[in-house]
Amino acid sequence: MVYNDIVGHQEAKARLLKMVNEKRIPHALLLTGQDGGGNLPAALVFAQHLLCQQPSSEGPCGHCSPCQRVSKLVHPDLHLVFPIAKSKHVKSSDSLIKEFREHFLQQPYTSLSDWFMQIDAENKQPIIPVEESSDILRKLSYTSYEGSYKIMIIWQPEKMNTESANRLLKILEEPPDKTIFILVSCKPDQLLATIISRVQQVPFFKSDEEEVAQALMKQYHVDSQVAKQAAMLSGGVYGEAQKLLHENDEGVSFLNQFQSFMRLGLRFDALKAMDWVEDFAKAGREKHKQFLLYGLEVFRDALMYNYGEKSLVRLSGQERTFLEKFAPFVHLKNYERLVEEFNSNYQYIERNANPKIVFTDLIFQINELLNLK
Repeated sequence: MVYNDIVGHQEAKARLLKMVNEKRIPHALLLTGQDGGGNLPAALVFAQHLLCQQPSSEGPCGHCSPCQRVSKLVHPDLHLVFPIAKSKHVKSSDSLIKEFREHFLQQPYTSLSDWFMQIDAENKQPIIPVEESSDILRKLSYTSYEGSYKIMIIWQPEKMNTESANRLLKILEEPPDKTIFILVSCKPDQLLATIISRVQQVPFFKSDEEEVAQALMKQYHVDSQVAKQAAMLSGGVYGEAQKLLHENDEGVSFLNQFQSFMRLGLRFDALKAMDWVEDFAKAGREKHKQFLLYGLEVFRDALMYNYGEKSLVRLSGQERTFLEKFAPFVHLKNYERLVEEFNSNYQYIERNANPKIVFTDLIFQINELLNLK
């Protein structure tokens, strides 16, 4: 992988490239962005660029031995730390490094939930334990194997507890010669202020939805409408867009479910509502989340359609036809509460709330709000 392989994030990639080209490389970087975005792949490409034997002004060559080993996460001067579910047999990242390599190579735009699903630890607490900081200090005390940089990538550093984070403060401020820390975070606000003060931040904002759609069409050869809908629902996060394509056999179309849900909400039928909830509860947490995000997009477009900004409506085709009929039910008296309900239930699903309870309550709320005059 090289910089051009990373979907979107042009400004952030340009900053990283400029650092290497101008030989002004900070000893500690913080790459911030959405979970499932491009900051983790970019961290690996940046490391590859630093260790490349034949770098150019455009980035690493991608072909030399160091590039090949970094791309496979097996370079001896590249060290990885990531959240684990601590147990009797899993004490640190080293315990799961083989599994992490396999997972990353299969899905570079991974998220924390993807990773914990991979290791069957969905319901466990992700943590970077205090033992990990001791391992970091030990590894970085050695000289580099190939006489170049020693690079420590810490993915999701916000999962370090206070003791673990405090142990790293000294080495973050005064690292050994040619030692580079790359922290990859999706929730930098949860990091200690003392860590923030010791790193140079590079934000990875959400990618342009058109860039995401084009990348999906190129990689998966999907229809443009399917790609655009995935890009829209993902909010420009490429890992989420990929997940949408993989998890929905109907090409990421939530239109049928949403139509049924709104009709049940409008003209409440208890038996049919319970059947819908019972069936949809089996779909899985990620699909539940994407359904709620889809609803938020429909509400937004309905408001645009109602109040004279039809050019801003993003739905098309069958979705546009549905929107024209549904839009009158979304107005200034209920829009904010509809959005609030879908947002709050998204958070409940993220925290492993029972989907049957969540969607049963939501359908009652929808009945009240859609009938609000």
